[in-house]
Amino acid sequence: MPVDLPKRASDEGAHEGLRRLTEEALRLIPPSTARTAQLVTPRQGLYLLRQHQRTAFEAAIYTPMLCLILQGCKEMTFGEHHFRLRAGECALVSHDLPMVSRVRDAPYLVLLLNIEVEVLRSLYEDLGELVTAGTEARALEVHRADSRLLDAITRYLALAESETDARVLGPMLLKEIHYRLTMAPLGHMLRSLIRHDSHASSIARAIALLRQDFRSPMVVEELAREVGMSVSSFHKHFKAVTSSSPLQYQKGLRLLEARRTLVAGTSSVTTVAFEVGYESPSQFSREYTRKFGRPPSQDVASRVLSAPSRGT
Repeated sequence: MPVDLPKRASDEGAHEGLRRLTEEALRLIPPSTARTAQLVTPRQGLYLLRQHQRTAFEAAIYTPMLCLILQGCKEMTFGEHHFRLRAGECALVSHDLPMVSRVRDAPYLVLLLNIEVEVLRSLYEDLGELVTAGTEARALEVHRADSRLLDAITRYLALAESETDARVLGPMLLKEIHYRLTMAPLGHMLRSLIRHDSHASSIARAIALLRQDFRSPMVVEELAREVGMSVSSFHKHFKAVTSSSPLQYQKGLRLLEARRTLVAGTSSVTTVAFEVGYESPSQFSREYTRKFGRPPSQDVASRVLSAPSRGT
């Protein structure tokens, strides 16, 4: 069952900050009578997504980002962890993660901000010993946004009004946002990523290698050696960060790519199974069904039914 974030003491500053940020975000989204999703990009790496109705659960790769709910409710599943996020609550993703999520309550409005590792690492000299402070953390952390973070994001979003302001102030405000996230209760993993030689950074490199070549058979010993870790340490920290083993992570990548190909392409189930690295189409179908709740043949059938008619 999804877990709601625990109730905390009222933060009037955060309440007002959320109101102002939501108003600024809505101002940047064009009015529409359509019921389809609206996505706008006020700045590079910054997105506003509006949904007018609930959605079904969908699996996708989440890249490092801040996901801040402004309206509605989002449910997210990461490994064995299930979260329900409402307005004013946020999820911080530090590594590329296969996740399942849906819009539970609409209207729904979310602000998405890419996490820039180079901006994070520019904080290294200023943070000093704080870089290594904190406990072991997951690649997905959730918390309520405080007034200082909301204020920084609102000012960054408002830069869409002036190219000159954006050019001069944008880098400083982006650095401030990364600093606020790093020092927030959900910032343990970001503090680890600031260091090139941390376990978190090593796992990030391993994930990048897996994503580049997820179709090929994986040799864990070689992957651990590539990122400078022993096999036992690699397994331990990979699991701690991603809540999955390297093999499970690779399987998730294969299945997500398979579904994307089946829904958008013209290939058969068997062809796609081999293309993403499976040796057995029957094993592929079993794992696909377990992952998505429906066999791959149903997604192929849906694709065929939704295709435009070629008749007169």
